[in-house]
Amino acid sequence: MEYVLMIIGCIFVNNIVLAQFLGICPFLGVSNKINTSFGMGVAVIFVMTLATLVTSLIQNYVLIPMDLTFLKTITFILVIAALVQMVEIVLKKTSPSLYQALGIFLPLITTNCAVLGVAIAVTEKAGFTILDSVVYTAATAIGFTLAIVIFAGLREQMDLVKIPKGMQGVPISLITAGILAMAFMGFSNLVPSF
Repeated sequence: MEYVLMIIGCIFVNNIVLAQFLGICPFLGVSNKINTSFGMGVAVIFVMTLATLVTSLIQNYVLIPMDLTFLKTITFILVIAALVQMVEIVLKKTSPSLYQALGIFLPLITTNCAVLGVAIAVTEKAGFTILDSVVYTAATAIGFTLAIVIFAGLREQMDLVKIPKGMQGVPISLITAGILAMAFMGFSNLVPSF
C-alpha cells in the first residue's frame, strides 16, 4: 500500500513540473503537439528511471564509502550525460524502431533539469532503498509525462480558439500552465507528501 500512495503522490500531488517546477524547459518547449509530448515523456520515463538507479548505486557504493559526497552533483551530471549517450548508441544498434521513435528526445533529456533534480532528491530521502528510489523515480517520470501530455492537449485546443493578440503564444501558455498546476493542487489532501 505504501508504494501505491507513493505513486499517486508523485504523479498528482508532488508533480515534478507543476509542484516542484523542474523540467519546465521541455514542458513549455516540446508541448506543442501531443505526439511529441508523449515521445518526450516516454524518453524521460526511461532515462530518469535508469539514471536514478545508476546514480543511487554510485551514491551508496562509491561516494558515501569514500567520503566523496561533495562530488555528488558533478558526478550525477556526468553519469546522466554518459548514460544518455550509451542508451542512444545501444538503441541505435539494437532497436532502430525504438531509436526512431525517441528521435531527438534522448539528447534533449541530457539537459533536462528534472532528471538531475530527481536523482539528487532521491539520494536525500532518508531511509529510501534502491527499490523505493526506482519506484519514486518511475512515478515521478510518469507524472511528468501526464502533465506534458495534458498541457499539449490544452495547447492544441487553444490553437482552435480565438485568443486576443496580446495573449497569444507564451502568455496564454503560462496562464494555462498555472491553471493546470492549480488543478493538480486539488489532489494535495489525497495522499501524504513523499
